[in-house]
Amino acid sequence: MRALIAAATGLAVALALALTVSALGTPTGETSPKPLLTTVPAHP
Repeated sequence: MRALIAAATGLAVALALALTVSALGTPTGETSPKPLLTTVPAHP
């Protein structure tokens, strides 16, 4: 019985957290103008 209560509590907390994050929306900001390095540098 305790496991069922713990699972329900965890689910409720996760749902509340998801709703809170979605209500806040996307953060305002800018992306970096510098490109990310996607290749491995040559080894000597």
